[in-house]
Amino acid sequence: MPVSKKQKILLKHLGEKLKSIRQAKGLTLKELGYRVDKDPQSISRVELGDINPTYLYLMQICEGLDIEITDLFT
Repeated sequence: MPVSKKQKILLKHLGEKLKSIRQAKGLTLKELGYRVDKDPQSISRVELGDINPTYLYLMQICEGLDIEITDLFT
C-alpha cells in the first residue's frame, strides 16, 4: 500500500525526533547501530523518514538510546 503525503510527513517528523535525541546523547549512527545490532544506514533511513519502521524496530532503537518509546511522541 502506498504511503500518503501526510504519512510521509509523519515519518519525517519521527525520524527528526530520533536524530535529535541521538545527537543530544552524543551518539553517531555507527555507535547507535552497534548498540542495537543494526546497520547504521538502516537507522539513517529511519531518521530521514525514508522507511516505515516496525514497532519492534523502534523499540530496539529506543533501547539503544536509553529512552521510552513514548518519548518519541511527546
